[in-house]
Amino acid sequence: MVSGDRDVRVFVVDDQDLVREGITALLGIQPGIAVAGSARDGAEAAETAPACRPDVILMDVRMPGIDGVTATGLLLRALPGCKVVMLTTFDDDEYVTRALKAGAVGYLLKNLPAAELARAVRLAHAGVAQFDQTVVARLAAGLPAPELLTPRETDVLRLISAGATNREIASRLHLSEGTVKNHISRILSRLGLRDRTQAALYARDNGLL
Repeated sequence: MVSGDRDVRVFVVDDQDLVREGITALLGIQPGIAVAGSARDGAEAAETAPACRPDVILMDVRMPGIDGVTATGLLLRALPGCKVVMLTTFDDDEYVTRALKAGAVGYLLKNLPAAELARAVRLAHAGVAQFDQTVVARLAAGLPAPELLTPRETDVLRLISAGATNREIASRLHLSEGTVKNHISRILSRLGLRDRTQAALYARDNGLL
């Protein structure tokens, strides 16, 4: 049930009835989330989702008929303003790469608690890419950096790893401190990291220093 115009409208696609119904039930009681509809496979999603006007689609990857990756491409042509987040049990390199190339803005595993999944939906709607921490290393190894971070975010990450404070980063990049904080929040969310220390370690491990 849709509870209000201010809620983020989410559409759930999963071929397992129990999983699909469980996700919709859990999201339906989360603040700021409204379940706009659901589908049991990619074909049904491509047919029914546009009329539901979702802001965010949670898309399973492996489904009979039209799979989640193919369905993502179809739906984004019909709903260019929508955000698709893959929600799956598979963290296979090929699926991750194909999903992002199809236009998905995130790749999450189904072991997320309901509150974290709701947060991921809100962030996706706000334009923040979401990746499960277990697939971040795969993304870094298999995709160009711009798929994960913008050039400006990469600059901020490098300065974080060098020990620069927010004020120092702002001065170096000619940004406000508020903008720097926003960049850091997006970096941590996109890379699945908890804090600046993890960000510095990520930069070191991925050759950004």
